[in-house]
Amino acid sequence: MSTMRHPALEGVLREERELVYAFGGFAVELAGGTLVTNERVPVPRFNFVEEVSVARERMSGFFEKALDHYFQRALRPEFHLPDPPPEHLVAVLTRLGFLARPEPRSVLICPRSVEVPPPPREFTARAAVPEELDLIIDFWAATREREELRRCLQVLWEHPNPEERVIPALAFSEESVASVALLHRYRGVWGIHAVATQPTNRGRGAASAIVLAALHRILPPGEAPVAIWADHARVRRRLETLGFHEILRERVYELGPKAELHLPPASASAGPLWRPSRARPGNGPGGASGRTP
Repeated sequence: MSTMRHPALEGVLREERELVYAFGGFAVELAGGTLVTNERVPVPRFNFVEEVSVARERMSGFFEKALDHYFQRALRPEFHLPDPPPEHLVAVLTRLGFLARPEPRSVLICPRSVEVPPPPREFTARAAVPEELDLIIDFWAATREREELRRCLQVLWEHPNPEERVIPALAFSEESVASVALLHRYRGVWGIHAVATQPTNRGRGAASAIVLAALHRILPPGEAPVAIWADHARVRRRLETLGFHEILRERVYELGPKAELHLPPASASAGPLWRPSRARPGNGPGGASGRTP
């Protein structure tokens, strides 16, 4: 894969963030990375730091701000680093209790101009209807997040913002639902998210069927590109046979199950060496400046 930044990547990453926003999230941009946050759905998939790029000499300030942001909210974030990750970032994350996932995370796109194979005949896939909302949520949600996810998806489905659209999709094997996915568009980019398959149908092509149906029939024609995320090399290779190609590979660092949500104790500080003084008569609109005792 080329080391050059793909021209579609910025739009693809923005579409992913917009999906988090649509489910009640927000983002804080710092020098060195973007903190994507969702307190309502407190899972790492909706709470992550992306495009991390921090100089060695500025790491302490960045990680203190980033982790304080999440830990105050009792959230366990992921950090998405470029692959291969800079050694100084790996060292500080390891010291803070973060571990790398065994496999990298890939971002892939499929231009709509690419000819893709037809879906497998064993499965039929289509867009869902509102009456199937609970059926879809059953594939994704644990008990704690279920109602929040359901409410947000219903609002997004029925009342999308301008330049945004969502289409839940289902794949069937005979009469039973085999797989589901969430198709989300922001501006000119479609993303295929949350592909989930019943255990009895895994390895039989149900997930491929829903992806190919999205490309062939469900998504409106003429809109490009379509993006998808893969956490395993096996999934990435399968997607490549369907017409997708990788545009970014990242290393994901997450807290170990026994890690506690706190920062190491900070060194003693004498406080700020400089702060703006209160405005005084004759000092102009900005007030006096300089070091203060």
